[in-house]
Amino acid sequence: EAVQLVIQASAMAKGGEIFVLDMGNPVKIVDLARDLIKLSGFKPDVDIPIEFIGLRPGEKLFEELHLGDESVDTTCHDKIFVLKNDCINDLQLYRQEVESLRATLLQSSNSEVVNVLKQVVPGFRPAANDDSQAADAFVPDIIKMD
Repeated sequence: EAVQLVIQASAMAKGGEIFVLDMGNPVKIVDLARDLIKLSGFKPDVDIPIEFIGLRPGEKLFEELHLGDESVDTTCHDKIFVLKNDCINDLQLYRQEVESLRATLLQSSNSEVVNVLKQVVPGFRPAANDDSQAADAFVPDIIKMD
């Protein structure tokens, strides 16, 4: 079903849209792991142990599908939506923010990079408990804006 939704969304694309797909009810990873182990002919927790290792840097328990300044519009398919972002209308402001972030990456400490990210990216929250740990887990590619 997921693959079909992706293919149908790609057929709707005109260029630049961000699609949000209604994938139904969430599935627990542990249930998925148990099912895959059983389908492979093994017994979960007997033949193949399942280890719970906790969150790694950058991982989340849940994913926000859209932020507060974004809206979701319907399409002709009841499980495919288009994300609308009214925040990035000013290209010049966007370029200034990207340049500010780039300069901070080149010249500043990890905690300063995290502070700029908090200002530039709406809803940004560091993945780790402290800002320096989050910044260390984040290794950006620095790009040149044309």
